[in-house]
Amino acid sequence: MKEVLYIQNKNTRLYTTVYPNQHKETIIFLHGGPGAPDGLGPMAEYLSSHFQVIEFHQRGTLNSPCPSHDYSVKAYISDIDCIARYFHLDRFHLLGHSWGGLYAQLYAGQRPTFVRSLFLISPCTGTGWQWVKMGVEIGRFNKRRSSLLEWVSMCKNGLLGVLGSNVAFTQFYTQFCINCNKGYQVENPVPFLVDHIKARPIIRTNTRVFFYHRLKRVPAPEYKITVTYGDNDVIGPSRRYVRKRYPTASFITVRGTSHLPWLQNEEVFYRILAEHYAIKK
Repeated sequence: MKEVLYIQNKNTRLYTTVYPNQHKETIIFLHGGPGAPDGLGPMAEYLSSHFQVIEFHQRGTLNSPCPSHDYSVKAYISDIDCIARYFHLDRFHLLGHSWGGLYAQLYAGQRPTFVRSLFLISPCTGTGWQWVKMGVEIGRFNKRRSSLLEWVSMCKNGLLGVLGSNVAFTQFYTQFCINCNKGYQVENPVPFLVDHIKARPIIRTNTRVFFYHRLKRVPAPEYKITVTYGDNDVIGPSRRYVRKRYPTASFITVRGTSHLPWLQNEEVFYRILAEHYAIKK
């Protein structure tokens, strides 16, 4: 039975959902975006039979207001630290999707001794110019998957979003989700709470990630790493940065998927998930 609580980190209140599982290891989920909560519920339900699972709305997202508007990497890392302290966690697993996959890498780079494993689903590939190159790839993906009218609308909404429009970013992310799911049989083509997206966390997080130092290569991490990308993922050649960063990690291409493999090829994806966490069916 999941429980909902609020964890205070200075002036930021983190809306947190926990699936208690006494005496089991803990997995902390990091959703995508930045600014697009939810969507990972099916995985949380599945893993909660074997682990304690913790999800939270990241700072400035939906039910986690951030009055200070501090979206520095340091602040993001402090949020995970705060949750770990609250639950008395010495070590834990991190599962991150898209931006959440980069968030997990940022945390592991600063707190490697706290990490039991990383499970990264279509993770964003890096900071600085690596972040920019990945953004160009995402733009090309959306152009290929959009009609002319849809593409013009995405460009307009992306610009208005950068100028501060919440509504424009909502429309942009809605089309992004639709593009990811075109050609796939999914129940809900927009599985994230896009109606609640706020422009400021997106803009400021993007800026902070761009100016953050390049992540270091980790040739022999003391924790297990599994990285998945779809065979038609929104992230293209820039994924090589993740490969170079973690040369001993397990990299898996999930066939028949783009950016949301747990929806688009459920059977294969959950088999990979179970293997990473040593879950015996």
